[in-house]
Amino acid sequence: MFTRAILTAAATLVAGAAVAETDLPFALDWKFEGPSAPYFAAIDNGHFAEAGLSVEISAGQGSLDAIPKVATGAFPVGFADINSLIKFLDQNPGAPVTAVMMIYDKPPFAIIGRRSLGVEGPADLEGKVLGAPPPDGAWAQFPIFAAETGIDADAITVEPVGFPTREPMLAEGNVAAITGFSFSSYLNLVRLGIPEDDISTILMADHGVDLYGNAIIVNTDYAAENPEVISSFLGAVAMGWTDAIADPATAVESLMSRNPAADAELEQRRLQLAIDANVVTDWTTANGMGGIDEARLANAIEQIKLTYEFENAPDAALYFTDAYLPEGGFPLN
Repeated sequence: MFTRAILTAAATLVAGAAVAETDLPFALDWKFEGPSAPYFAAIDNGHFAEAGLSVEISAGQGSLDAIPKVATGAFPVGFADINSLIKFLDQNPGAPVTAVMMIYDKPPFAIIGRRSLGVEGPADLEGKVLGAPPPDGAWAQFPIFAAETGIDADAITVEPVGFPTREPMLAEGNVAAITGFSFSSYLNLVRLGIPEDDISTILMADHGVDLYGNAIIVNTDYAAENPEVISSFLGAVAMGWTDAIADPATAVESLMSRNPAADAELEQRRLQLAIDANVVTDWTTANGMGGIDEARLANAIEQIKLTYEFENAPDAALYFTDAYLPEGGFPLN
């Protein structure tokens, strides 16, 4: 009887712990590929569970995709391009959504071309056909890139393409270049058999575009009511990224269990590209991950003004808050 009583009490405690976990749906920007591995690692390595969270991750359809999902409250947290968020908030004043943790300190917005089709640098785009998915985060920043590089955008034929057909069209030579995330489009072309020395990656951040990239965003109503949940979620996300930086191969194993049809070697390369080019930068190494440089964000807003007419006076305080981050951000090691 005593043993049965102990087991019953233990089962009750376990059930109570399970009930205590907060369900937190998380909307990604894109499919389950290498750069999403840190979030799955945070699940498998117990970081979310230790924070009292049960996180379900949903794939997205582009870097703008999560913004309305979070703004409407369908998801309390998501992952999206902060520049698209800035425009969304201008067009939807008072929408309950903001960024709370910067992930891509250096954005992966890029033009990916083929040298054999005559595209190696920005000026080579003139007179060529550029394939661009309308919801693509990189395409959204293309006017800034054009303004900063001085290329004649009117001399470029823009072909609206779908995400599934973007890289195949470039591989087949139907377009000379495409917009996309550097780590995604590059390796998608490799997978399609395009020689790596034929692929040119023109990273917008290397050509005067001083924008930030994708960030964790929250529904502000939910965050105000559950600040400890958001802080705990961000801490677990940071640990997932720290795990992935230290051991990308194991992080990709977590991804593969959710997307077994993926190529593990290719996705590990994709994750490593994101780590090296977008997450671990001079700034995040010195200042920690998650926060922003206010002067840089102010400059980014000025760049957005080059090609976008704000309906309302822009206010940086609406776009990002560090209220849920620890002092000094999250160390990357």
